[in-house]
Amino acid sequence: MNSALNGARILVTRPALQAENLCTLIEQCGGIAVRFPTLEIVGVKPDPNLLGQAAAGDWLIFTSSNAVDFAIKAFGGKMPALRKFKVAAVGAATANALQQAEWPVDCVPASAFNSEGLLAEPELHAVAGMRCVIVRGVGGREKLAESLRSRGAEASYLEVYSRQQPMADSTELRTSIAQGKLDAVTITSVEALQNLLAMLDDESIVSLKSILLVVVSERIGQAAEDFGFKQIAVSAQPTDAAILETLTTLFNGENSGRSN
Repeated sequence: MNSALNGARILVTRPALQAENLCTLIEQCGGIAVRFPTLEIVGVKPDPNLLGQAAAGDWLIFTSSNAVDFAIKAFGGKMPALRKFKVAAVGAATANALQQAEWPVDCVPASAFNSEGLLAEPELHAVAGMRCVIVRGVGGREKLAESLRSRGAEASYLEVYSRQQPMADSTELRTSIAQGKLDAVTITSVEALQNLLAMLDDESIVSLKSILLVVVSERIGQAAEDFGFKQIAVSAQPTDAAILETLTTLFNGENSGRSN
């Protein structure tokens, strides 16, 4: 174990089942991971007709590892028979989840692990006349579908899970904020940030906005700025390793964030 974080207390807001890797990385670098999930992931049972349409499409595009996990359950735990579609993953973690389930991955962004990065890949430029099914949670961004449609594809959704605000007691977190015992907050979606604010009282929110906030995209960073956060840093990728690298860089005196 190294001491790069030197005892810094880092709030981890990932869903409970996905938080442990980042928490472990923080603790291995001498930090203290404060677990407070602001999203709860709940499976949604899709209409069987939608599953059939997905299996008959040309592209099945997964937007997250959650989408992979719940889609595989919806398909009965295995690849649909007589598969014709190609599979795309929005990022490395999503591709890894597919590979662990022994689903082949035909397209994954080379660098930017988001919708924009996936849309930049040559395979998703030549989609005119193709049926693309986007596997995701209920709601979410429309960027991917809109762009595919503009390229002549038929784009639809297979929604296999929903994101909810957890029912949680925030007393301990509010006390930590009030006593200045929180050094940074990690946020991986705008919804997670909105839920965090909704789970705190006004006094805590005022103090929270002065604490270092590490986010995983410029879009989330802009939302945080609009909410009034004063110290925002954007990690290079939406991965746990990149979040950790951003934290260790900042806590070792190198300023790579933005201040308001």
